[in-house]
Amino acid sequence: MTPKKAARKPLRRRGILWVVVIVLSASGALRLGSAMTGALAQEAAAPAPPQREEPQPAALLAALQEREARVAALEAALGERMQALSIAEGRISERMAALVAAEESLAATLALADQAAETDVLRLIAVYETMKPKEAAVLFEEMEPEFAAGFLARMRPESAAGIMAGLPSRNAYAISVTLAGRNALAPTE
Repeated sequence: MTPKKAARKPLRRRGILWVVVIVLSASGALRLGSAMTGALAQEAAAPAPPQREEPQPAALLAALQEREARVAALEAALGERMQALSIAEGRISERMAALVAAEESLAATLALADQAAETDVLRLIAVYETMKPKEAAVLFEEMEPEFAAGFLARMRPESAAGIMAGLPSRNAYAISVTLAGRNALAPTE
């Protein structure tokens, strides 16, 4: 092959390529034009969309006034509720204060009653301690062991020993067991 023939061959291929590009471009342009013509024809045949009517200023004003009236009514109802809540809150505060005062009064009364009961028990213990042990033992013999143990635990040891010595052995044993077991269940730690 001569150099001239070799140079002509790529030129021929390029020429054919350009012819194919031009034919395809023309085909695409024709199709695009026919599609646009069809779309324009359909648009012309279709009815126009309904025009949205703009609200009249009077109707718009009436709607705004109606809404403002509803908002005002809601605000008034909310104000009434707030006032009712404020009144209820005041009443609750008053009742809480009265309840606290009643609780303090009850606590003071209970403390006074406890103090009076404690005074009575101390006086009774003093009476038993001043009695002769044999006379006190007769009284303690009639008491329940738990009740008698409560008094004996608070008495001076000498007086309690004299009374225990005067009790029958069965009663003295029951009182001793009660006294020994009083703190058995107390925590050690």
